[in-house]
Amino acid sequence: MDEASLPFLTYRVIGAAFAVAVLFGALCQRSRFCTMGAIADIYAMGDWQRARMWMVAVAVAMLGFNGLAALGLVDPAASIYTGPRLLWLSAVLGGLLFGFGMVLGSGCISRNLVRLGGGSLKSLVVLVVAAVAAGATLRGLTAVLRVATVEKVVVDMPAGQALPRLLASAFPGTAAAWGLGLAAAAAAALLAWAVLPREGRSLRVVLTGLGVGLLVTA
Repeated sequence: MDEASLPFLTYRVIGAAFAVAVLFGALCQRSRFCTMGAIADIYAMGDWQRARMWMVAVAVAMLGFNGLAALGLVDPAASIYTGPRLLWLSAVLGGLLFGFGMVLGSGCISRNLVRLGGGSLKSLVVLVVAAVAAGATLRGLTAVLRVATVEKVVVDMPAGQALPRLLASAFPGTAAAWGLGLAAAAAAALLAWAVLPREGRSLRVVLTGLGVGLLVTA
């Protein structure tokens, strides 16, 4: 690829990302798709409908991503999530802090973006604070604390953290084939749990989960 084509590629990527973001925001606004909201529905009302949407989305996204990997269109090994250093304490502590923040912020980042589009000033404050905190944790003051504490607790995995690659190194078959097989098995189990019960058999659950999963793949 020559340098003259780079600006066009940049605009195409930005335009495609914007289109996907608009579709995702519109779908979340119409369906109230939200991780914390799904958990709150279960806890407060015993309503599993939004959780079932979430599981359908996970199943579709897993199939989409591993299908792209099997076709050679994406490389899972290039992801930071499959690197050789398993930062388990960082993941646990970060997950707890993020979950606590979701409750205080009345939703995750995507949900607050949707609310901001509807004119919520509270969501604006949440997003600004989250952006500043994320920047500081990546490259600012709290990044020094992160590297000096939780990232000292690490498990080295020379073969990487990707389960398909680990299985391919121990058993016959390629990592792409293992990935597609595992994704198909996990997706089948999630879809069976999500849509076979009566409350999961609704167009809202199926179409929302399918839409979110396809947008993640896109």
